[in-house]
Amino acid sequence: MATFTTSDGTGIFYKDWGTGQPVVFSHGWPLNADAWDGQARLVADNGFRAVAHDRRGHGRSDQPWQGNHMDRYADDLAELIEGLNLDNVILVGHSTGGGEVTRYIGRHGTRRVAKVVLLGAVPPLMLKTADNPEGTPREVFDGIRAGVEADRSQFYWDLSESFYGFNRPGATVSEGLRRSFWLWSMQVGLKAAYDCVEQFSEQDFTEDLRGIDVPTLVAHGEDDQIVAIGAAALKTAQIVKDATLKTYPGAPHGLVGEFEKAFDADLLAFIKS
Repeated sequence: MATFTTSDGTGIFYKDWGTGQPVVFSHGWPLNADAWDGQARLVADNGFRAVAHDRRGHGRSDQPWQGNHMDRYADDLAELIEGLNLDNVILVGHSTGGGEVTRYIGRHGTRRVAKVVLLGAVPPLMLKTADNPEGTPREVFDGIRAGVEADRSQFYWDLSESFYGFNRPGATVSEGLRRSFWLWSMQVGLKAAYDCVEQFSEQDFTEDLRGIDVPTLVAHGEDDQIVAIGAAALKTAQIVKDATLKTYPGAPHGLVGEFEKAFDADLLAFIKS
């Protein structure tokens, strides 16, 4: 099992598949690197090097009390990239991972970065405010915190339904995928899971997005029930200088079936271009 130790002493698990130009994946909350296995295999099969880590507090990484905030997540990513001496990197982030990737660039620049992919990503700001009326009301995030505190096992199971759009009429429900989502989620430490809610919902990534000066694919499901597309991808694509926007009609937050195949094709075309 591959791990590295951060500058604050936290052990971070990562996968490292294939050879070639590195594609580094950052996962969403409350998951881990396994959520990217399909895409990691895809890019490794096509001549790239896939690297995917478990965020601190998640999956097989350590569960420290400290550091469960976006700046530290970004610094952990930077230390992984520098520790493996990766250059010409393609950064790929889903949901909270999109915030991590964006904050990485805000704090560390694009010296090692060739391209960026943001899928269902939280930037620029999830929270509904007077300046961000398209966002999600604070009460929703308070409900997430309450669910994590009270009965996180049941909460994660219930969340998997809307995460993958299985609550929509005519949806083909994968019981196995819901079980995988629950298993990944239950590996998150309670402290990290709770702290991360504020980080993905209240962090404003606008200035970080303005620092992205490399080609960027912004992809989002139009029926995303977790990260509202109007507050996320549609705004991000206007802020990032060299952005290509891809939206998927009817697609949920966690892409499955034909939606996932469509994204995979777009991802491969973008990283090869």
